[in-house]
Amino acid sequence: MKIFAKKLKEAREKQGLTQKELAEELGIPLRTYTNYETLGRGNTSPSFELLVRLSELLYVTTDFLLGLGE
Repeated sequence: MKIFAKKLKEAREKQGLTQKELAEELGIPLRTYTNYETLGRGNTSPSFELLVRLSELLYVTTDFLLGLGE
């Protein structure tokens, strides 16, 4: 999951979004989103549906976010 956190942050920053903006767009608490990027408590990871939505909002593939094909 470490690669996911890194890729997620990279994609978000490339789009010029803050964690708060992206969390609001996804309809999730900021703390939940922050945990995705920092691998916070409980090794939080998004659902499949949220992963797809993240890829759409950030204009990247799910493979990119998961670190596949590198």
